[in-house]
Amino acid sequence: MNIFVAKLNYDTEETKLREAFEVYGEVDSAKIISDKFSGRSKGFGFVEMLNDEEAMTAIAELNDSELDGRTVVVKKAKPREDNRR
Repeated sequence: MNIFVAKLNYDTEETKLREAFEVYGEVDSAKIISDKFSGRSKGFGFVEMLNDEEAMTAIAELNDSELDGRTVVVKKAKPREDNRR
């Protein structure tokens, strides 16, 4: 399951994000999205978990919890829509 994580501290690193989710199960990947020009975090990212049940538990437990001093929003990611023309 692909999980969307928003309102991240701009200093949060991918390893910290991965560790927060590994408490609930196996994490396939953790990626924080960065600005392509400055390289600075955009404050959101995605975590991929292989087991949907573990992913749902992680979402329930981590949504509205604190990570690196910020209250994060965690929910199932929606499929990306291609809005380019």
